[in-house]
Amino acid sequence: MPFSFLGLSAPLIKAIAEQGYTTLYPIQKEAIPAILDGKDILGIAQTGSGKTASFVLPILEKIQDQSTPTRNRHIRALVLVPTRELAIQINSAFNVFGNYLLSKVKCLAVHGGVSINPQMIELQGVEILVATPGRLLELISSKALSLSDVQVLVLDEADKMLNLGFKEEMTQIFDLLPSKRQTLLFSATLSNDVDSINKNLLREPIVIKVDDEIANLDLIEQTAYKITEERKGPLLRYIIIGNDLEQVLVFTSTVHRADMVADKLNKNGIKAASIHSKKSQGTRTAALSLFKAGKIRVLVATDLMARGIDIKFLPCVINYELPRSPKDYVHRIGRTGRAESRGKAISFITPEDEHHFKVIQKKMGKMATFVDGNDIDLSSF
Repeated sequence: MPFSFLGLSAPLIKAIAEQGYTTLYPIQKEAIPAILDGKDILGIAQTGSGKTASFVLPILEKIQDQSTPTRNRHIRALVLVPTRELAIQINSAFNVFGNYLLSKVKCLAVHGGVSINPQMIELQGVEILVATPGRLLELISSKALSLSDVQVLVLDEADKMLNLGFKEEMTQIFDLLPSKRQTLLFSATLSNDVDSINKNLLREPIVIKVDDEIANLDLIEQTAYKITEERKGPLLRYIIIGNDLEQVLVFTSTVHRADMVADKLNKNGIKAASIHSKKSQGTRTAALSLFKAGKIRVLVATDLMARGIDIKFLPCVINYELPRSPKDYVHRIGRTGRAESRGKAISFITPEDEHHFKVIQKKMGKMATFVDGNDIDLSSF
C-alpha cells in the first residue's frame, strides 16, 4: 500500500516521495489513519520501525487543515523525548515532511545543554514543539509558553524516559495539559511504568505492536572476532582499513572508552569522533552531522546516544565492547540492515565475554560467524 492511500494531502505525499520513501512500515500503515481519525495510540515499536513518520505525518496533516490561528506561545502539538539528539532528529522530520505545505507550520526543538534565551525568543508562533521534559518545564516557569491549547501529545520512547528518571517531570507536565486532547504513546517495551502511563493517559487506544527490528536481523550479517583486550584497537583499524569501510558506527560501554577509541583512530589517520553525554550539545550535533555527511569515517558512541542516530543506509556497526543486555545488543546492531538494505554487525569477544555473548545469541535466536582474531597479523595496525 502506498502512502497516497492513507488520506495524506498532496504536499505531504510530495515530501515523502522526495525523501525516497516508497514502502509503508507496518506501524505507519496502522497508526497514520488512526491518528488522522483522532484515536489515541499505544505503539510498542523499536527505533528504526518507522514510528517517527507515523506520528509526524498525521500531525502535520491535522494542523495544516486548521483555519483558526493559534494564540502566540500556545502550541498545538507537543512531542516529549528523552534526549537532545532525538529532539533534533524529530524536529528535522517535521521540517522535512512539512516543506511543501501551503500553510507553513512552525516547529521547534527545545532541550538542555544550550542557552535557554534563544529558545524563548524562537517560541514566537511555534505550533509544534519537540522537547525534553526538563527544558520544557524551565520554559513554562519562565512564562515562555503555555500548554493549555495542546491538541496532540506524543510521548516518544516513554520507556527510556522513565528509565532516565523523568517520571516526576512528566507528571508535572501532564497536569498542565488540557484533558481533552489526543495522546500518542510510543515505547520499545510495555513495562509496568509504561502500562501505568497508558492506563492514566490514553482513552480506548489503538494498540499497535511491531517487532520490525527483530525481523530485520535477517538482513544483518553478524561476525564475532575472538580477541584479547589489548589487540582490540589494532583489530578495529585492520577491519576498517582492510574492508575500506567509509561509514562505521562503533559502540563502547563507557564515555572514557569512547573518547579513547576515537583518539586512537585519529592518531592512526582514520577520521573519527566520539559522541556521549559528557560532550557539549554543539560538539555532539557537529559530530553527528559530519558523520552523516561522510566527512568522518567513524562515530564512536555509547548506548544512550544511539537513540539519536538514525541513518537509513548505515553499512556497518562494530561492538568494541558488548552491551549488558540482549535487548541493547539488538538495538545496537539494528542501526544497520534498515530500509531493506543489508548490513554488517561485528563484535569483539574477549575470553571474559564468551559466556555473555552465548546468552545474547540464544536470546536473539541468531548465531554469529566466529573468527579467531588472535590468528590475524596485526603488526602493521
